[in-house]
Amino acid sequence: MHSPLHGRPTSLLLILLALMLAVPPAFAQSTADLLPVTEAYKLSADAAVPGVLKLHWTIAPDYYLYRGRMKFKGGDGVTLGEAQLPDGEKHHDEYLGDVETYHHGVDATLPYTVAAGTTRLKLSVQYQGCHEVDPKICYPPHTEQIDLPLPAGTNTITPSPPATRPASLGAALQALGSPSAGGTGAALPPEQAFAFAALAQGPHQLLLRWTMPKGYYLYRDQTSLRLSDAPGLDLKPVWPAGVAHHDEHHGDVIVYFDEVDLPVTVQGDLAGRKQLELEASFQGCQEGGLCYPVMNRGVTIDLGDSSAVTGTALATTAPPPAADVGGGPLQISLIAALLLALGGGLVLNLMPCVLPVLSIKAVSVLESGENPATRRSHALFYAAGVLCSFAVLGLGILALREAGHALGWGTQLQQPLVVGVLACVMLAVGLSMSGVVQFGASLGNTGAGLAGRAGAAGDFFTGVLAVVVATPCTAPFMGSALAYAFTAPMLSALLVFLMLGIGLALPFLAIGFVPALARLLPRPGRWMETLKQVLAFPMYLTAAWLVWVLANQRGADAVGLVLVAMVLLAMTLWWFERSRSRGAISKLAVAVLAIATLVPMALLTRVPPPSSATATEDGVVAYSPQKLAELRAAGTPVFVDMTADWCVTCKANEHTVLDTQRFRDLLQRTGAVYMKGDWTDVNPAISTFLAQYHSPGVPLYVVFPKHGGPGRQLSTVLTSSMVERALTDAAR
Repeated sequence: MHSPLHGRPTSLLLILLALMLAVPPAFAQSTADLLPVTEAYKLSADAAVPGVLKLHWTIAPDYYLYRGRMKFKGGDGVTLGEAQLPDGEKHHDEYLGDVETYHHGVDATLPYTVAAGTTRLKLSVQYQGCHEVDPKICYPPHTEQIDLPLPAGTNTITPSPPATRPASLGAALQALGSPSAGGTGAALPPEQAFAFAALAQGPHQLLLRWTMPKGYYLYRDQTSLRLSDAPGLDLKPVWPAGVAHHDEHHGDVIVYFDEVDLPVTVQGDLAGRKQLELEASFQGCQEGGLCYPVMNRGVTIDLGDSSAVTGTALATTAPPPAADVGGGPLQISLIAALLLALGGGLVLNLMPCVLPVLSIKAVSVLESGENPATRRSHALFYAAGVLCSFAVLGLGILALREAGHALGWGTQLQQPLVVGVLACVMLAVGLSMSGVVQFGASLGNTGAGLAGRAGAAGDFFTGVLAVVVATPCTAPFMGSALAYAFTAPMLSALLVFLMLGIGLALPFLAIGFVPALARLLPRPGRWMETLKQVLAFPMYLTAAWLVWVLANQRGADAVGLVLVAMVLLAMTLWWFERSRSRGAISKLAVAVLAIATLVPMALLTRVPPPSSATATEDGVVAYSPQKLAELRAAGTPVFVDMTADWCVTCKANEHTVLDTQRFRDLLQRTGAVYMKGDWTDVNPAISTFLAQYHSPGVPLYVVFPKHGGPGRQLSTVLTSSMVERALTDAAR
């Protein structure tokens, strides 16, 4: 059939153009018929009932309101509770996904409280809705201000007097009973909303506990502690990790829900003291409701009966303090701590996490041959890198300790980005030793792989790298020394960290400055090139181990990102070596590849952790304070193992002792439960447990006896006979 438009494209184009020009006027004509937002959604408010504001929207036909787009904010002196809204009509919105909407009308109830002196109820109400027939238009969020006189009989919130001190420690423990359920609605009295007690866990260690009902939270940074009539004594709290929360009163803050245990170290001379008078000031809120004024509580802490308290009363909620045969770590002197740190640093040289880096140093020392000046230079700059790194590490940990954060030895490896970066650094050093890229002009300068510089800089940064990779290891003697440092005054603690560094650097200092030791080294020769390439493989193994750690922290997605980054890094270094004698375009390509390497590393921070499990492998119970309390209350001996995938010492103990048939038979024979806490990722409950035992990190092994009493803390390096004796005694 012949069309009248056939062969006449000009006519067709004119018709299409006319249709296009006609659309905007037609659209404008239809949008002009839309109601103003305040007519489409007529809002009225009724405050006749004290403490309750009733809101009503009258919704015009063909319009609807979103339930989830309503927001309410109180004005000066007005604190709003959670709005009570009916369920809406559920449907899928093409822009907002699954939503609930209202048609025709909706009523909302909004509880509120007002501060003393407030005379009017002022608040803002924000809402959003749409027109559901053509033209399908959504209004932008609209805010209305409400200003009503307060009805007679409205309750006001006024500051409450300090709580009465408990008459005894037993009365303080009674305060730890479960308060009534909270949440939105009528606010509980302060004493019920925030139950507080302070308990002695040792001569210098206190445990403070706040217990809140559901729906209440405590501010971390609004809490202050002081001792009455105690000159020369100082309190050092170590806050566990809290919950990041945006608060309309204080902005971005850290808060705690349900219950929080706060270990506090008492610094100073307690000789002759039997009691401490503690005064605590703190503030908290009801979620979606009112915020309480600052609360003041005072408690009397009996120091003379601390062992009885920690052995019985606390067994229901938290483990007792360590009962080291040789005394707790806080009881050692500074001289003893320094000697332990020196010994720990020396032993650290033999740990598998440090040996790969020391292999780099071995190459440079061997190449120096019989030149005493070169040997001394290597030793001094390597020692300087080690000491500077330990000083920075110590100052950082101590600064965060003063700010109230709970930290431990090796906690930087709880951050997936740090693990990924270290894996890439190990790969780069290995590629350098394999000859893919040369960062320096000679074989000895290959030890500068981390910094990409030659000579003294290479020695210095080899020392830095040695400290970085040493942190997953806890050598014998280190535990007590670090526990002392984590609670000691700033200067004493810094000396302990520096002594650890001296111990780590001491073997190379001895080789550099003692000719008799230097003469024991083999003569340099062509065999060193082979040695250098062989020593690259410990670097690759270390990189593979770090990727395995990352897999346990963030799963397959994180491993994929890091593997892509490592491939891009290898390509960057390969092209860097090839472009040395080439032009600017080749060097630009190196820069582009280097930037591309950063992309998967940046994405690594966005990978969420895998869902946590409540149990681990067969026969092993995942650690939780509640489960430990249940087992102890049932009279079951418990072996608690605090570990992490990045902790080399932990894995060595598992391989030689804990993952053996002998250990499994021992558990069955004694009726003990093997409880494991995984600190690979951040875990506030495990951080609190470590702080209670003055442990600077993992591993930590504690055996709890069958008939109650304090737990027995074992050495960080286990033997089968040691574990067997401890569990046999615990089962009696």
